[in-house]
Amino acid sequence: MASSLNVSGAVSTVSEDRSEPIVRIRGFRMDFDGHAVLRDLSFDVERGETFGFLGANGSGKTTTIRALLGIYQPTAGELLVNGRRFEPALGSNLGYLPEERGLYKKESVITVMTYFGRLKGLGKHAAASWSMEYLERVDLADRAKVRVDKLSGGEQQKVQLGVTIMGEPELLILDEPTKGFDPVNRRLLLGIIEERRHAGATVLMVTHQMDEVERLCDRVLLLKNGVAEAYGTISEVQAQYGGTTAKVAFTGDIPDSPRYRVMRRENNYAELDLDESVDEAAVLRDLVQAGVRVRSFATGRPSMDDIFVRVYGGHDEPDEV
Repeated sequence: MASSLNVSGAVSTVSEDRSEPIVRIRGFRMDFDGHAVLRDLSFDVERGETFGFLGANGSGKTTTIRALLGIYQPTAGELLVNGRRFEPALGSNLGYLPEERGLYKKESVITVMTYFGRLKGLGKHAAASWSMEYLERVDLADRAKVRVDKLSGGEQQKVQLGVTIMGEPELLILDEPTKGFDPVNRRLLLGIIEERRHAGATVLMVTHQMDEVERLCDRVLLLKNGVAEAYGTISEVQAQYGGTTAKVAFTGDIPDSPRYRVMRRENNYAELDLDESVDEAAVLRDLVQAGVRVRSFATGRPSMDDIFVRVYGGHDEPDEV
């Protein structure tokens, strides 16, 4: 099986104006029943990058995407794709994977995929051929003639992703693309997303998997209470939250100390946020002198997982509309 999927006869996905960000949001506000869900949100997604749009449940991520795609009308602000408000006629240039999957469940897999391919401007033969190649890639070729509602949830997600990337759109908007996948299939799907990225596609990705963010994303935005809490490259966001994180495997009890703050403690593992002025060796010495048996002690910049926990404190925000 080839490592990439290509289709002849696809609608051209090259934008005429390459100088503008592919996504531009300025002063976006969204009110529901007099309550501001999003307030003065502004950010760009540059062409060819993978952008992580992050936040706790209910922070406004899906609302922003729906407004960007014209499903919701914003209370205020400007949301542009390729320099203009999105219209359904531009859909062949964009692939959207919603968190709530949307497939015709009473039809066969190959019928559904071919139908969506034709909506994207592919010929019937090209759409069917691409669909079969993709189904082979994701180990679903033997399910091609099975009705969608007879597939497992994970199998339906694979089909939905195939529909999303079909036609090689230049912009992919992926809302929790690997949600519910086991590690093997998650790696498979991430590999396919990376292929589209290396082929030049722009990816705007919503995910709670911070390892996916560190592996794939060039820049990120952390959304909290309807505003941007942090925005920039992974390194810039790590620097914003500063300090040094110590990851400790131990036996005993980690004592309280002015030298650090315990960010996470699980059984015999802890993550400590060290004060910037503290010598790392002094922290290790204090632990040993307090009777802690340290099996490993490693320091570094905070991971995106550390930052997510620090920003959201392990608590989801109010339900998003």
